[in-house]
Amino acid sequence: MSDDSSTESAARWTRVQQAFHEAVALPDAERDAYLARASGDDESLAAEVRAMLDADARADSLLDRGVSRAAHDVLGAGRAYVPPAGAFGAYRLLHPIGEGGTAVVYLAKRDDLDTTAAVKLLRHAWLSPMRRDRFTSEQRTLARLDHPGIARLFDAGTLDDGTPWIAMEYVEGVPLTDYCRVNACTLAERLRLFREICEAVQHAHGHLVIHRDLKPSNILVTSDGHVKLLDFGIAKQLEADGDAAPTRTGLRLLTPAYASPEQLRGEPTGVHTDVYSLGVVLYELLAGRLPFAIAGRTPLELESLVLAGPVDRPSSVARRTPGAIEASADAWSDLDVLCLTAMQREPERRYRTVDALVRDLDHFARKEPLEARPDSPRYRLGKFVRRHRRTLAAGAGVSLLVVALSALYAVRIRSARDTAVAEAARTQRIQRFTLSLFEGGDAESGPADSLRAVTLVERGVVEAASLAAEPAVQAELYQTLGGIFQKLGRLDRADSLLQRSLAARRALTDGAADVARSQVALGLLRVDQDRLPEAEQLIREGLALSRRMRPAGHRDVAVAMTALGRVLEERGAYADAITVMREALRLQSALGETSPEVAAAATQLGNDYFYAGDYAGADSMFRRSLEVGRRLYGANHPLAGDALINLGAVRYQRAEYTEAERYDRGGLAIIQRVYGPDDPRTAAAMTMLGRALVAQVRFDEAVPLVERALSIRERVFGAVSPKVASTINELGIMALRRKHYDEADTYFARNADIYRAVYKGPHNLLGTALANRGSVFVARGDFVGAERLYREALDVFGKTLPPTHLDIGIARAKLGRALLRQRRFAEAERESSAGLQILLAQTSPATSWVRNTRTDLAALYDSLGQPARAATIRVALADTVVASK
Repeated sequence: MSDDSSTESAARWTRVQQAFHEAVALPDAERDAYLARASGDDESLAAEVRAMLDADARADSLLDRGVSRAAHDVLGAGRAYVPPAGAFGAYRLLHPIGEGGTAVVYLAKRDDLDTTAAVKLLRHAWLSPMRRDRFTSEQRTLARLDHPGIARLFDAGTLDDGTPWIAMEYVEGVPLTDYCRVNACTLAERLRLFREICEAVQHAHGHLVIHRDLKPSNILVTSDGHVKLLDFGIAKQLEADGDAAPTRTGLRLLTPAYASPEQLRGEPTGVHTDVYSLGVVLYELLAGRLPFAIAGRTPLELESLVLAGPVDRPSSVARRTPGAIEASADAWSDLDVLCLTAMQREPERRYRTVDALVRDLDHFARKEPLEARPDSPRYRLGKFVRRHRRTLAAGAGVSLLVVALSALYAVRIRSARDTAVAEAARTQRIQRFTLSLFEGGDAESGPADSLRAVTLVERGVVEAASLAAEPAVQAELYQTLGGIFQKLGRLDRADSLLQRSLAARRALTDGAADVARSQVALGLLRVDQDRLPEAEQLIREGLALSRRMRPAGHRDVAVAMTALGRVLEERGAYADAITVMREALRLQSALGETSPEVAAAATQLGNDYFYAGDYAGADSMFRRSLEVGRRLYGANHPLAGDALINLGAVRYQRAEYTEAERYDRGGLAIIQRVYGPDDPRTAAAMTMLGRALVAQVRFDEAVPLVERALSIRERVFGAVSPKVASTINELGIMALRRKHYDEADTYFARNADIYRAVYKGPHNLLGTALANRGSVFVARGDFVGAERLYREALDVFGKTLPPTHLDIGIARAKLGRALLRQRRFAEAERESSAGLQILLAQTSPATSWVRNTRTDLAALYDSLGQPARAATIRVALADTVVASK
């Protein structure tokens, strides 16, 4: 063979290789169009690539297949895949919509609810345990995720021949890059879509799941312009010990152009892996092509490029690419930083989390300095000028502007100096006052013998009363001392002092800004006193006044917004609270990433996510609070204790009761050591630990702990308080599980009365009390009474919670059981199936809620004479039991 012939053959093989590797990353429906473009007039090249794609779809190699699979390929080659006969839950297959080497996806319909879904089943599942395990892993992964940007899991099961299947949300959409190209999306539109992708990925990370195969073909844009993230087939649990699959198989599954360097090297993956892939996706959205020139390259050459090749700035690529987006030089400067920081080859140099990447996207949108950019005076000044260009341009000229600004700054400097001097004098006076508290009545005698907190604070009140000549200092001390009494659970004493502080500040001619602070402080006390309408009015007035008196972004504004988020949460207005707290956290973070205020705001936002049913968001916020608290004060500070208790609550909702107990014990140990055994915060931690123990049927440990917590909370908050009710709820659950039905009924009825008295209208906690009381009626055999209570609870939930909330899923499943016991099978099937769908989307299939609901459905289908459907449910039950072991 001549050299020219060898060169020509090598070039042709390179073209075939390139076409194959680009086509294999595309959905089946897009491959023919791609091959027509790539091969041009060379029909034989397209035929070769199709043959390679067909071989790839069948298996990796003959050695990978095993004897039985090889025989199947020989004897059955060329035949279309036919799904095994069997029931796919409540779904009826319509026609195939996608097929690959390992799985087939059908469009399916659920006739009873008139909804569609995508049913994915594993072809030849019995021949490949590894594929079956991967498919099961995808099923479990999807069951943990519930986000508008992620295709949801509806149902799952196994056919009689062992073929597993899952029913997912059917998404009609266009791959991300195609959507942007066809619709000629602007820079702002592309960044909006990209931010939605980041939020979906962050949700997965919050559930300890990394995607590991992020690319445009796995990101569809729907007709209403929102993204849906697909294909968690090679996703990995962050807590897993490692990949069980061989390296070769893992590399085959990922897409090299979007894969991170550590994936290509076979190193451990993590959150940073998805951050890298997001960077590549962003690069492609901005520059119009991938960061690496893949044309004509073999897979090994492409891998070498990713690992060590040069990366052009997206701005320079976009300028050379026809039809690419347009942006100013200043904008491109920041966009380059965003992309290339996410795509750093060393994981430790990338954005540490997707949340950090999102923050810089938001900074870019607001024309603020990026966190990833080196901080320099020139850079920040440039951002300031660009943000306020119109204001600055309104001046008559540069000279006039300089003169005006110089005069203005001189006035402001003098004003700031005078204010600083006054603040310093006030601070010095308060410091002297504080030090005096630690001295005895006689300065000669040294420190006092009794320095208990209450003694010190009471002494402080006496001393503050003598400062009438310094009203600003006196008002500040009254607010501080009132806050301390509030933390000590002495709410009546706190009320008196905070009102004195507010009155003193209103009497001052120049104290409007401090009046706002007093209103917010008093409003937070009203929250603890369960006087919510008054609390909200005080806090909203304080927030409005702070916004008038303080510059944008001032700490007082952030504190007031955090307080407003607190009262909205207490009212059960979780969506509004989340909106407020996101802004509050942004303001606090801008004042300093590591501060007690950031930790408090993150905790508050975590609470709002938790009560709204977004447990991944809650987990993320609580972890942030824990990290900030430990960084500020170490591992044994109350901030860390509170964060541990909150993380335990998330674990409890996920039915991870042993882990919940571990977190709760750690948090309780810290809180009790700091505040003592009789403090209301200690009682709250005791209640949470007691709940985790009850879930593990350890009543002997739980009962005295929770009864002690109730005694403390009743002493501090009175008999009618939501904080008291939360502890009563745990006692009711314990009584129910111990079959003390009258006692349980009394507890839950009292709970409902408390919530009605405090909230004076629908509240999700009232719904919980009603549903729990319904469980008592079921245990007694009063299924009609139980049905009434469950329907009343669902009516309350429907007015206060999103329709996919876990509490709604539990209540519908319980209503289904009450109807089943009345032999009203059609109604029972509707409620139990709907409840199961919500439960599978919100929690683990191994939870008692899911197992009990599936048990009810199996009995229901037996009663309806549908043994096949009953058998499917029982197979899913058995698989769950095996998996949990």
